[in-house]
Amino acid sequence: MIDLVDVSKSYAKGMPAVDHVNLHINQGEFVFIVGSSGSGKSTLIKLLLKELDATSGEIEVLGNDLSMMRQRQVAKYRRKLGVVFQDFRLLQDRNVYENVAFAQRVIGRPTRVIRKRVPEVLTLVGLADKYKSRPRELSGGEQQRVALARALVNRPDILLADEPTGNLDPQNASEIMKLLEEINDRGTTVIVVTHNKEIVNAMRKRVVTMRKGVIISDEEEGEYRYED
Repeated sequence: MIDLVDVSKSYAKGMPAVDHVNLHINQGEFVFIVGSSGSGKSTLIKLLLKELDATSGEIEVLGNDLSMMRQRQVAKYRRKLGVVFQDFRLLQDRNVYENVAFAQRVIGRPTRVIRKRVPEVLTLVGLADKYKSRPRELSGGEQQRVALARALVNRPDILLADEPTGNLDPQNASEIMKLLEEINDRGTTVIVVTHNKEIVNAMRKRVVTMRKGVIISDEEEGEYRYED
């Protein structure tokens, strides 16, 4: 499903942000990508999203060679990806329902589909009764659930979560991770970038550790072994 072969990404100055990375992720896997700030985790996610282009190497996602992809094809490619960020990125002037529906409207889903799908995904994340609420009326954990619902509403093949628990207390962080695990159990490939050692060590999933742009370990049922 995801293949990176000898991938590097360099900026104008300094060492490469990603340095000769090789990584294979199968369909249906749950993978943590961990490492200290500046290790290359976020750059790796941006490469998968095609927000950045690799300086060298090959990236293939869902059968797409990202180096050969034209700009007009990027939007269609991203429809197959769901993305969740640390800071939620919700539309403050719209309620929960409209925040989730927005992801369907931008790809032209008909209203009848939106009316069916949005309540389904809000039920999945436990927010069916909050559909009229605005983001400012919700807790941090609830806002992240809305962001997760928005990421899932188009049934993506891959869910990328960049520090999804970074702004949450331990209880809400645990609940978000349980949701991600449930989503993975339903067949979605889940990739989580995180600093949360407790969650990584408790969940016993595959753990890819990066340092200075290099993958230094890749363990099945691994742990967060390296200090920042």
